[in-house]
Amino acid sequence: MTETNKKRITLTGLREALPLYSFIRPYRLQYGLGLFFLLGSSLANLAFPKLLGELVNAGNAGNLAENINRIALFLGALLVIQSTFSYFRTVLFVTVTEKTLADLRQYTYNHLIKLPLRFFEQRRVGELNSRISSDISLLQETLTSTLAEFIRQVIIIVGGIGLLLYTSFKLTLFMLAILPAVVVLAVVFGRFIRRFSQKAQAEVAESNTIVEETLQGIQSVKSYTNEFLEIGRYKHKTEAIAQVGMKSGRYRGAFAAFLIFGLFGALVTVIWRGSILLAEGEMAAGDLFSFVLYSGFIGGTIGGMASVFTRIQKFLGATEDLFAIFEEEEEQLHDLSENTSIHPLKGAIRFDKVSFAYPNRPDVDVLNTIDLTIQPNQMVALVGASGAGKSTITALLLRLHDVQKGTILFDEIPNREIPLSELRSQIALVPQDIFLFGGSIRENIAYGNPKATEEKIKQAAQNANAMEFIEPFAEGMDTIVGERGTQLSGGQRQRIAIARALLKNPKILILDEATSALDSKSEQLVQDALKRLMYNRTTIVIAHRLSTIKKADMIFVLENGQLVESGTHEQLMLDKKGVYQKLSQLQKMDNE
Repeated sequence: MTETNKKRITLTGLREALPLYSFIRPYRLQYGLGLFFLLGSSLANLAFPKLLGELVNAGNAGNLAENINRIALFLGALLVIQSTFSYFRTVLFVTVTEKTLADLRQYTYNHLIKLPLRFFEQRRVGELNSRISSDISLLQETLTSTLAEFIRQVIIIVGGIGLLLYTSFKLTLFMLAILPAVVVLAVVFGRFIRRFSQKAQAEVAESNTIVEETLQGIQSVKSYTNEFLEIGRYKHKTEAIAQVGMKSGRYRGAFAAFLIFGLFGALVTVIWRGSILLAEGEMAAGDLFSFVLYSGFIGGTIGGMASVFTRIQKFLGATEDLFAIFEEEEEQLHDLSENTSIHPLKGAIRFDKVSFAYPNRPDVDVLNTIDLTIQPNQMVALVGASGAGKSTITALLLRLHDVQKGTILFDEIPNREIPLSELRSQIALVPQDIFLFGGSIRENIAYGNPKATEEKIKQAAQNANAMEFIEPFAEGMDTIVGERGTQLSGGQRQRIAIARALLKNPKILILDEATSALDSKSEQLVQDALKRLMYNRTTIVIAHRLSTIKKADMIFVLENGQLVESGTHEQLMLDKKGVYQKLSQLQKMDNE
């Protein structure tokens, strides 16, 4: 974060953080009660020095014991009131905070999961995870204690100064003459503290990213023997955090040292001046006692403002990062489980002069004026060298990205006119790199249709040839697959993915290199399952191995983002100088 973008404690900065309090609105009654108890507790706190001064004056004047006892009873009652108010204030604030943060976490997650794919392509998982965990935890501290502490300190400073003026106007003016210097220096030091606090926050987020990525890619880390490389990266980052923290600590230490020197010096000076007024008969001993206590209260509060100041800076930084995510536009999704009527697709697809470039590379066309037509229930194949644009076409079909030029039509209806959730609910993708969630086999298959019965889940597994390896497991369908499905082989993961797609029962099926990384036995089982999956569906197959697509109804050949050839396998093989023919010859040479 650059210096110009840093949040400062200004009316504008606080106003930008106000949307956070829309999450508190449903609990405003409890929050208001909490503020009432906070106000009562703070005012009771202010009354103590005054009553203690009166107690000293009563004893100094030789008043009757009953008067002294009466003041002591008032002090006892005040202690009970303050304790009670503090208890209810704490309980109410914690209750509101926990409910508010639960709503905020849900809103943040719900918003994140509805954002388009391009948002995630430009962010790192560790950074986003830090936003949900670290930043919201920081808001928890602010809403629970920092805000209450800030209000309490304002009440004590304002109320204390008012009572000081009432106790001794002359001594108050004398004390206030030395206060501005402390405040000015507090602002100067606060700027340094804010800068290093924000820098430390950013460094921590980056260190979280390293942990997140290395643990997610632990197989790659180990296979490339890069454990010590990652240890070094994390060590470098944590040492950088420590250096920033230590530098920030030096500034905070200097600030605390100044406040101690300034405040105790001011206290000594005030007592010296008060003693003169006491000797001159312009002030009673109890009033001086109250004045010194109020001065200590105010001084300690001003000293505590440094800590509150730093926490508010962190709070503003955290809300800025969160609200930056909230400003990202969501995809237009709707919940299909709410008995929504879905217009069924027939399976016809047409690309009409489609051109596309990825948002992070707007000047590089990945697809250039693509025209192609796919009939319902056809099996078509997309072939071409890596980077030709095959996977981009599948991403556009799912509207993971939107085209910049041209139109994609389903049953002659432009894809933008079909509700996004309805469109995606009728398309299934079986990729080469299968992602499984860390739960059970049953949960992973049921992800294709969470409402499916146990019988349908098992039928889908049977049709995907998955029961062949599921049944021997001791826990059967309840077997835990592990993080990303690492407890299963590649062929087993593929068959679970096929079962998931079968359970979804899509009209359009996309197979992206679904069998390229399998051994012969696994490939035969997967191919057999794929035949069942492709029946009576429009199927788009991306394949490098041309032997797997010889029976395709139509083959589209892509090169450098352009459609250069189309036809059946036999038709394309007739062109001895064609791209398809060259790809076929290269694969024959590779297999020899």
